[in-house]
Amino acid sequence: MTPRRKKRLWITLALVLGASTTIGLVVYALNQNMDLFYTPTEIVQGKPDGSKPAVGQRLRIGGMVVEGSVKRNQESLQIQFDVADVGPAVTVTYEGILPDLFREGQGIVAQGVLVDSRTVKASEVLAKHDEEYMPPEIAEAMEKNHQPLEYTEEQKQGSQL
Repeated sequence: MTPRRKKRLWITLALVLGASTTIGLVVYALNQNMDLFYTPTEIVQGKPDGSKPAVGQRLRIGGMVVEGSVKRNQESLQIQFDVADVGPAVTVTYEGILPDLFREGQGIVAQGVLVDSRTVKASEVLAKHDEEYMPPEIAEAMEKNHQPLEYTEEQKQGSQL
């Protein structure tokens, strides 16, 4: 092998090694910062594939604030409330100022750490806005192009079951 080819080989190997190291570090960093989304039922019972979050894992939980579950500490900004979907509820603890849209019966998303099998210590709480909100431009387009659905009596009775 000539000296010129040896030099090219070393440069190529160095570039491949550098690129693979960079890609490996990026993937590692993204894995460290990834927060998986769970519903309260998935935290308690696990996802359909059998995976459950481990204690100490960072995650996001989304659901509805259970009516009558909000407990505020009078001497600090600490608050505790339950979040549920269609199954069991999970307790969320948070210290800080809650968003203006936060209230019982409202949908929220909390980001935090799983403390035990039914408790999440949140570092951030986001309140969802009204599900019926629609930007004016989209509402106008829907009015022009959308035909309302008409149900038969049989379909109406089936949806009431």
